[in-house]
Amino acid sequence: MRAVRDEADALVGWLAPNTPVLRPVLPDGRELRSVPAHEMFRSGQALGRSQWRGNGILKVAPTGAPWSVMLFWEGDWTFRGWYVNLEDPHERDGGSIVTQDRVLDLWITPDRSVHWKDLVELEAAVEAGRWSARDAERFRADARDVEAIVSRWEPPFADGWEHWRPDPSWAVPDLPADLAWDYEVDPIGG
Repeated sequence: MRAVRDEADALVGWLAPNTPVLRPVLPDGRELRSVPAHEMFRSGQALGRSQWRGNGILKVAPTGAPWSVMLFWEGDWTFRGWYVNLEDPHERDGGSIVTQDRVLDLWITPDRSVHWKDLVELEAAVEAGRWSARDAERFRADARDVEAIVSRWEPPFADGWEHWRPDPSWAVPDLPADLAWDYEVDPIGG
């Protein structure tokens, strides 16, 4: 991602269309969602190289928050909504930012309606031992906190990021050369 803003209250990054990314896949390279939810966390996971599909996204990671917000647009810049990814608070590690996904997500439409996503996957992760029931309740509490922020219409939702546009001269970044391109098996789930 390209850093758009890096200040004390938040880190904001732009993920341009066709940007190379590493993403979780099954050990054989298939998409995680190609198997039923109860198998997603029992089959093991790896990292696979891919490209960002679709339009770019702007990611706003409020400092210390256990979530980030990704803004999505149509190809003509019609705003689609905010995708809240529940995850560990972002930590800096040299020139990198480290976080870990918590499976549970929220979709917030332009009319401010909040829709919970991936509840079945969260329960499957608990059943597989990826997280405890206590962890899952904490993640649900974080989601309720985000709902309250949306209902009060506070930052980062109220910050006007939906009107932001990338500089058309920006080149698509590449992955750092020191990252492995092959699948790297992670012991998650096996």
